[in-house]
Amino acid sequence: MASLHLLSRLCAIMLLTASLATAQTSPIVDLGYAQYQGAVNTANNITHFLGIRYAAAPLGDLRFRAPQPPANIAGMQPATAQPNECLHASDGQSPTNPLETRATQIIATEDCLFLKQVRVYYPSNAAGTPPRKSANSAGAASSFNGEDIIRQSNRGVVVVLIQYRLGVFGKWLLHYMSCQIQIIHLFDQDFALRWVNQHIIKFGGDPAKVTIWGGSAGAGSVLQHVIANGGQTKPQLFRAAMTSSTFLPSQYRFDDRIPEMLFSEVVAQTNCTTATDSLACLRAVAATTLETANNNINAGGFFGTFLLVPVIDGTFITQRPTLSLLQGKVNGKALLAVTNTFEGTLFVNQSVAVTAAQYSLNLFPDFGTPAS
Repeated sequence: MASLHLLSRLCAIMLLTASLATAQTSPIVDLGYAQYQGAVNTANNITHFLGIRYAAAPLGDLRFRAPQPPANIAGMQPATAQPNECLHASDGQSPTNPLETRATQIIATEDCLFLKQVRVYYPSNAAGTPPRKSANSAGAASSFNGEDIIRQSNRGVVVVLIQYRLGVFGKWLLHYMSCQIQIIHLFDQDFALRWVNQHIIKFGGDPAKVTIWGGSAGAGSVLQHVIANGGQTKPQLFRAAMTSSTFLPSQYRFDDRIPEMLFSEVVAQTNCTTATDSLACLRAVAATTLETANNNINAGGFFGTFLLVPVIDGTFITQRPTLSLLQGKVNGKALLAVTNTFEGTLFVNQSVAVTAAQYSLNLFPDFGTPAS
């Protein structure tokens, strides 16, 4: 979860079948809408492409909208610096919160829909590369290097890290009066996976052999894509999925009272309560105002939880993941799920004495009133 700054990660692993043919030590990839020039780490022969834009900047009227294709960019784009990361908030707080925080040197901003791509470098005279795999991850590209996966796979992966909108900027969908906001972070991820489907062959990958992988909140995202579209996503964007320590909070319908209450709170904290069009007002406020509301709302939540989480929109996500898994309504052919031992203690306030019944009611507010 973002609280530990194991920021949401979505990883796609693809078998490489095409030769990574490049004549220069600063390889260039032409994506049609832009050309990017990466760099080779000569110490380990691994190539990095940092800050590849996969969608238009979600600014102005594009705030709270599904991702749009990026505009054409003229000239060679250097891809040698970490991109800005997405704005995000912490989880519920208390004076004795044991959760770690992280100092960052990377700027957080709304304009954050970028990819980071890492692969083994092969010169143009290589006589056909051996089969390789590649990996994609999401959240903040700077928080995950990707080279360790390459080493552990016997230099057989390409790593692509996917950044997507978080918190109030991307993790909700609801209907409030005339306002409709989509589950934007899942759409960002889906858009990026479709980018992989279209462009990964230019980096040597095979779009037919993709495995998505996520940790914590990223693992929760992986599960959402496994059950997306009732298991009928077209085209299929991955062959297999892996989840590490899945964060899977209560998932309400978009029109449930809890998402509605959260939207009302965002509207109130951004001074949009009296606006004729609440959504237009929210699109017009400064990003810093939204980020303040983002932090305030999440910090006020129950200890160790996030309030702004995925909901069921009835189209992309048709029901809770547990039901779809039970019914076999899934995308992909295989799922590997792993969990760390005793990690739950990090998300429970150790300074408060509480019964299991009281804790459950705080964690699941719709369960009802405990017996006296």
